[in-house]
Amino acid sequence: MLAIRLPAEIEERLERLAKATGRTKTFYAREAILTYLEDLEDAEAAEKALDEFYASGEKAIPFEEILKRYGMET
Repeated sequence: MLAIRLPAEIEERLERLAKATGRTKTFYAREAILTYLEDLEDAEAAEKALDEFYASGEKAIPFEEILKRYGMET
């Protein structure tokens, strides 16, 4: 269980959205939190992968070279 206090403006926006769509405020709060958590987890995974790449000493291949290699030159 989680209880949060929202500024009146956000509470009112959430209330309007819930009424307009027939969903609950809880539904939208849950969806917003899940989306935000997924974004943070994705960013963390990307950062970790980049750190691992740098630590490996491998060199990056320029995008133009990849396009050439696969016959996708523009």
